[in-house]
Amino acid sequence: MELNPLDYSVSMLNKLNLKKGRLLIAEPFMNDPYFKRSVVLLTEHKKEGSLGFILNQPLNITINDTIRDFPVFDAQIFMGGPVQTDSLFYIHTQGKIITESEHIVDNLYWSGNFDQLKEMIINQQIFPNEIMFFVGYSGWDYKQINNEVKNNSWIISDLNNFSVADFQQQYLWKAALQKMGSKFSMLSNFPEDPSLN
Repeated sequence: MELNPLDYSVSMLNKLNLKKGRLLIAEPFMNDPYFKRSVVLLTEHKKEGSLGFILNQPLNITINDTIRDFPVFDAQIFMGGPVQTDSLFYIHTQGKIITESEHIVDNLYWSGNFDQLKEMIINQQIFPNEIMFFVGYSGWDYKQINNEVKNNSWIISDLNNFSVADFQQQYLWKAALQKMGSKFSMLSNFPEDPSLN
């Protein structure tokens, strides 16, 4: 969509290609109930499709509310997306220790040996600021995600020195845009409902 108040479009601003380890930031007026004002971390992007997790949709439950035999751990659960909402997923920074972890970018991983993760929690070798848990994930086929980008639905960003702890901040959508520079920062101030402006 054309961002008429600023006389430029999201596609004019997008300078990065889709790839694993990038953030998808929803354009300001996206109305999709899952993705409105969302920030998605792409953990896979290939011809077979793309997979990622919405970082800024916390649920009012913890990991201990979700899994009965999990060690006591002060970690909130996030809605990762509309696919497989009966399954638990996680991103973390301990991929050099947790076997079977999938590397995303830099010191960021997803998945891994779940029993080993529980042992690390018991032994205080991993902490809530180093891991995020999700129910469900976000998935697209290759053509779908590329069409959404062409149709101005997503702003593509590098991680811009974000850490797992940064992902858990309350105003991540706004912060992610502001880190991208002045034009993006202006987008971050758009009201959710333009008619209220």
